Amino acid sequence: MPTTGVSHPLFARFYTWFSQVLDRQGMLGQREALVSGLSGRVIEVGAGNGLNFAHYPPSVVGVLAVEPEPRLRAIARHAAREARAPIEVVGGLADRLPAADGEFDAAVVSFVLCSLPDPVAGLREIRRVLAPGGRLRFLEHVRAGSTGWARAQDLLDATVWPCLTGGCHTGRDSVTAVQAAGFTVESLERFVFPARVRSPISFCVRGEARP
Repeated sequence: MPTTGVSHPLFARFYTWFSQVLDRQGMLGQREALVSGLSGRVIEVGAGNGLNFAHYPPSVVGVLAVEPEPRLRAIARHAAREARAPIEVVGGLADRLPAADGEFDAAVVSFVLCSLPDPVAGLREIRRVLAPGGRLRFLEHVRAGSTGWARAQDLLDATVWPCLTGGCHTGRDSVTAVQAAGFTVESLERFVFPARVRSPISFCVRGEARP
């Protein structure tokens, strides 16, 4: 049978705690903006512990939330019960989504592209399941614009960091990956979070793209 999941028990516990800390520090507003105005059928790839679920507007008639890590998936299923939009949480991998061609009006990824083995392949698979005129919303930490921070990211990514963090790479150029997968970026906001205390994962983007 094809693989539909991955297991990172220590990272799953850390991510559950750390993502909630970031939300309390202000990432919550970015999550709200990420899904604002969406409607119809949505697929969220790499749903994690479901922190985006509470922000989906009632105009979304259904969300298929794909999460490969079983512990995060269990937490996400609990979060789905409190959401305004109907949400089904399933296992699956980004490069083999359990969905038909053109099934969704929108796709959402947040802090996912950094950890995919092949982000362009995952994005092409997302493109496959989007309907004509569909849109991709993304919220990601990315490669720093400054040489010093970019070097720090490269050093960190060459160490045990990816092994400890579920495959995360701090210096990924995810916007270029979105374009390489055949999307046209229509809006893009770059920001540093948190602004006062920077780290290799502080350099972020939020945007929208269309096939």
